[in-house]
Amino acid sequence: MNEMAVGDYRKNHWPNLEKAIDRLLIQNSTDHISVSYAQIYSYVYKCVCQQHSELLYNDLTSKITGHLEQVSTHLQASPLENFIENFNVALTQYIASLQCIVPVFMYLNKFYIESKLNRDLREDLMKLFADHVAEKHVNTLMPLLIKARSMPFEVQPSTMASVVKGLYSLRPEWAQLAPDLFSGFIPQINPPAVESLLSDYAAHDQKLQMELSMNGFPRGDQSRKRANSLQN
Repeated sequence: MNEMAVGDYRKNHWPNLEKAIDRLLIQNSTDHISVSYAQIYSYVYKCVCQQHSELLYNDLTSKITGHLEQVSTHLQASPLENFIENFNVALTQYIASLQCIVPVFMYLNKFYIESKLNRDLREDLMKLFADHVAEKHVNTLMPLLIKARSMPFEVQPSTMASVVKGLYSLRPEWAQLAPDLFSGFIPQINPPAVESLLSDYAAHDQKLQMELSMNGFPRGDQSRKRANSLQN
């Protein structure tokens, strides 16, 4: 690619895309930002056709990385009592932004990221959040989530579910840091039952039923038992 072509990209294409990306990244669910998606798509289309795909991809990921580093800095300054909620806001807002950004960069995704890099744009951008935000704060977040789960309604259940499921979607291996916490929201992560331990499972279940009975909860369907006894 010659210098004139790169200069044209820098002067006429990227500045317009950069402004649009800025607006899409900072919007939230209550904002109604006027962005011409058709115009953005047109700029992306021209960039790809003029063989600026690699430049555009690098500029896009660099721009979003810079934004995420700012998000991480703001989270770093967040009071611990608001940390879970603030992390959830950052994650959900970012995901909402990607729902706008990824479609308008579809041409770049199809003809460069998928065909040449063998990757997917949304997955790449979610990985940026994992690398530049979640990974930096996961060690702060985990103890807070475990504590909040032991104190019902200290954090809204929907927020807890959103954060835990979000972390799992970013890095499934994070579930190993707090298996009990993650299994409460993602049941399929529990290990499968082992036949040799079935007696242990049964004993645990019997103990749980005894504890419930001692706390006033009936064991089994008592009304059906009474009905059977009357019939006999």
